[in-house]
Amino acid sequence: MSIDRPVPVPRTAVPLGITDPVKSARAELKAALAAIEVKANAPRRASEAVDRKVREIREKAQQNPAVAAAAVAGVAALVGLAVWGIVRAYTR
Repeated sequence: MSIDRPVPVPRTAVPLGITDPVKSARAELKAALAAIEVKANAPRRASEAVDRKVREIREKAQQNPAVAAAAVAGVAALVGLAVWGIVRAYTR
């Protein structure tokens, strides 16, 4: 009961079974350009890293809400203290 479906190939890989040298060269160039785009796209990589970190923090917050609330309060206190310090230094 096996169904012969083509296996999806990642954008950065060259499909197997290409016998024509021109098609093979084109596939290799396409894969190389895709790999360069993936590696050089810093904003996308940063966005994905931020999304991963947010997901991890949300999971930890769901596991232990008291620690998450304390962390939020601590960050809020630090931001408030920093703003107070900046305003005080500016007004003097």
